[in-house]
Amino acid sequence: MFIDILLTADGLLSTLEQLDKQMLLAVNGSESLYLDRLVLTLTHGATWIPLYISLFYLVLRNNNSLKRVLSVLFAAGLCYLLAGAVDDGIIKPLVARWRPTHDPEIGLMVDIVDGYRGGKYGFFSAHASNTFSIAILFCWIVRSRLLTTALIIWSFTNCWTRLYLGVHYPGDILVGLIWGGVSSSFVYFLYHFTLDRNRPRQIRLNQYTRTGYAYEDCNIPVFVLVVTLAFALLKACFL
Repeated sequence: MFIDILLTADGLLSTLEQLDKQMLLAVNGSESLYLDRLVLTLTHGATWIPLYISLFYLVLRNNNSLKRVLSVLFAAGLCYLLAGAVDDGIIKPLVARWRPTHDPEIGLMVDIVDGYRGGKYGFFSAHASNTFSIAILFCWIVRSRLLTTALIIWSFTNCWTRLYLGVHYPGDILVGLIWGGVSSSFVYFLYHFTLDRNRPRQIRLNQYTRTGYAYEDCNIPVFVLVVTLAFALLKACFL
């Protein structure tokens, strides 16, 4: 019976792996040079520096002590460590699952964009886990629906670029999102119960979120995100 279970599990994994590859090939690349240029801009980390700066400003503006600012920055850094560094330093070399661009089985079928192939291994996606962990962390800390929605769209946009470029399977993305969400929720739990629960609560007014962040300030990262996306769309027209 145990052998039957193993055979069934092996067959299921094989089916899921084939489905993963078929889904990747369905969304990878296009015949559009415009989309190629757009995706290369969106997937580049430097593109999102203005967004990171705006999030830092949001934290700085809405926390009244250096300790509180540093605690949020520490939480964000811990999210990066758990979501990204653990993946790149431990999980990818341990699991050793080929990126589609390096996979001997389908590598020749993958549409390579501007020679971009990524590293050798791709499980799981650090882009997915990093961006989603930041989105969920700020969801917990700030409690602004608009900002949360914008950051989740930002994370999903990054995920789409990785599929378009063929450097991750959908399964890599899905696991990255799950890991990013779980790890950031864990970090928030530590942040809340060690640093934040004794924070004096402000009187809730219409212009503030549940955690005391001004809605007006929350709109700044959203605006920066929209401008960055517009810049990427325009840049792709002229490169």
